[in-house]
Amino acid sequence: MGKMKNINLESIGLKPLCPTVIGSSPFPGWFSLFIEQNYLHPEKFGAADYEEALNDATRIAVYDQIQSGVELVSAGEMARIDFNLGFYDFIEGIRPLPIQRKLGVPAHDQRGKYVCVEKISAPNGLGIIDEYRKITSITNMPKKVPVPGPFTLAGRLEGGKIYKNRTEITEALIPMINKEIKDLINEGCNFIQLDEPSFACHPDNPNDFIRIINDSLFGVKNAYISMHMCFGNYKARAVAERRYSPLFPNLLKANVQQFALEFASREMAEIEILKTVTDAEKSVAVGLIDVKNLWVEPVEVIIRRIQKCLEYSPPELLHITADCGFSQTARYAAVEKMKNMALAVAKVRGK
Repeated sequence: MGKMKNINLESIGLKPLCPTVIGSSPFPGWFSLFIEQNYLHPEKFGAADYEEALNDATRIAVYDQIQSGVELVSAGEMARIDFNLGFYDFIEGIRPLPIQRKLGVPAHDQRGKYVCVEKISAPNGLGIIDEYRKITSITNMPKKVPVPGPFTLAGRLEGGKIYKNRTEITEALIPMINKEIKDLINEGCNFIQLDEPSFACHPDNPNDFIRIINDSLFGVKNAYISMHMCFGNYKARAVAERRYSPLFPNLLKANVQQFALEFASREMAEIEILKTVTDAEKSVAVGLIDVKNLWVEPVEVIIRRIQKCLEYSPPELLHITADCGFSQTARYAAVEKMKNMALAVAKVRGK
């Protein structure tokens, strides 16, 4: 990939065991209501109303992180709808499909889907540059920007008469993702997280995934690249067998410098993978906070989890984070979880 060797965690200003987040923050209650009303009654709101609400919600999300002790912050994904659905508003050549099941237990089949009606494109980007500009206007702290991966984005698209299958849709999305990442770096972003939770849910062809990742990052320079892989978090529901083992060690061939992985909700299963990753001189953002659980992990529990991680990895190659984003977590619980996470890190560092 040709990245400069001086782009590492230390050069970005990140300490060992850096407490961070995966990306999304809970919507403040008033913002959830605003988004709902704006959707139901768009005639009552103007573009300036939306922009003001979005700016205020973003500041709150960043403030919650900073006040909690998070050292690598995100913009909270306030402009994104349900992790990735908001990005389809920027993609041309698709139309929404009717949701077939709206009643009963919530699950992934209730999420929006689209069909391709012509070759897809995103001539104005995916909106992530504006998100990065917002957070840079709020704080000078180290920051990460999550970018949706093409395989995951392809998961809510049907090919129609344009594309034969998910593979062809993924290929069409790769240049859009590549350009968005390069544009972010040109804006000054030096820590980018490629979100590909779908990889872990479809582990049968790791070599295909490696090619998709590396093509998405082709020509990318001067940024630290992490890749987030979880098992789904829509309404706290996973969508596949929750195992990383089938992907490793092959996935180490991916041109990323960090893997962000989910462990807390799986009771620390497969934690030995840390050694496989860090032996390859890649870092891990290790998920030690369960976002699917309303229980706020006590500091002592998080400390024990960190100590378990240190059996397999040196501290300088570990970030401490939640399993996934906090968008599906009540705000009060998310804030308390972040506070305890940061406090646990401080106590382990102090020993």
